[in-house]
Amino acid sequence: MEPTKPLDELWQPVVEAIHASKFQTVLAATGGSGALAALVKTPGASRTVLEAVVPYSHNSLCQWIGGTPDQACSEATARAMAMAAWMRARELAPEADPLKLLGLGCTASLATNRPKRGAHRVHVAVQSGAFTRTFHLELSSSRQRVEEETLAASLVISVLAEACEASHADLDEAMESSMGIGERISPKEQVATRRWSELILEDCQEMAVRAPEMDPDRIPSWPKLVFPGSFNPLHSGHLRMAEVAERKLGEPLAWELAINNVDKPPLDCLTHAERIAAIHAVDRDRFVKVSTLPTFVEKAEFNEEVCFVVGVDTLLRIADPNYYASEAATEEAIAMIEAAGCRFLVFGRVIDGKFQTLSDLTLPPTLLELCDEVTAEEFREDISSSELRS
Repeated sequence: MEPTKPLDELWQPVVEAIHASKFQTVLAATGGSGALAALVKTPGASRTVLEAVVPYSHNSLCQWIGGTPDQACSEATARAMAMAAWMRARELAPEADPLKLLGLGCTASLATNRPKRGAHRVHVAVQSGAFTRTFHLELSSSRQRVEEETLAASLVISVLAEACEASHADLDEAMESSMGIGERISPKEQVATRRWSELILEDCQEMAVRAPEMDPDRIPSWPKLVFPGSFNPLHSGHLRMAEVAERKLGEPLAWELAINNVDKPPLDCLTHAERIAAIHAVDRDRFVKVSTLPTFVEKAEFNEEVCFVVGVDTLLRIADPNYYASEAATEEAIAMIEAAGCRFLVFGRVIDGKFQTLSDLTLPPTLLELCDEVTAEEFREDISSSELRS
């Protein structure tokens, strides 16, 4: 049955209900941007909309999410956009209840004037301090661009209304009536774990997560051998590095998964839960240290006398002046790591097509003094997480 009204004529009462709610939001959309216009042109928008952005170019999107996405239009990218939006909302409304702040991200691949690869689709994600929700809609190719944009914008408004606990039943019913054969909205939700909430709401900076069947007595008071990474995914190379590190140093190793990362999007609670479950699926003997500490200076200050397991690519970034305000700031950061009694166990990696170890690098002497090398004879594994994702 066809809807009695065009979808965009049903937006107004839903948007009014959103503005009447107690929620505030930041929105980032590279599709369905008509929803942004509908929100800001309706009276009461200043109570709800903290900021709305359209990070349409590749560079703009990378800056928004804090890293380079594997794919511009994907669920993972929508989640990263929403997480960045929620964190931005916290910056803009620091006195607000964080559970009343929302971040919404929408990315879409819609009809255009050039051949497209892949299905026409919309991904919408909404982030709060209590949950991550995603919605995926794959479209048939029978619609015109304006029709796809209207449906995408309707999905954005509906998702935001649900998160704001505002009425949206009429719009949902009309959207369902507009769907073609085989089209449906696929939702997914992860309620925030207590651990994730405590970290992201800054009630603590680090905590340990063990595999469900792991004996609590096997977890040391706090690890002295730590392997930081995004582990997307954890693979055989990581596991071999862990084994080599434990054998060389005689210490049990812990994985460190940071919610905030340099050059990578922050982890929403759905991604956080997925990563920990994936790590424990292949390694039930080591625990995961979850933190909010993105840089090694912060990690070192919080964890004195720790040895960090790193690849040469990571070590090069520690010495890269592009990550610091000045050359003096680079040296100061290295000095702070040294003062905390921390060191690096450095593994070789393929860089620009060549396998390189610590001996191949040109580093500041002060940083080099903090490093111990794992030779190519001791370890060589050319696999990478990005290649596995591809």
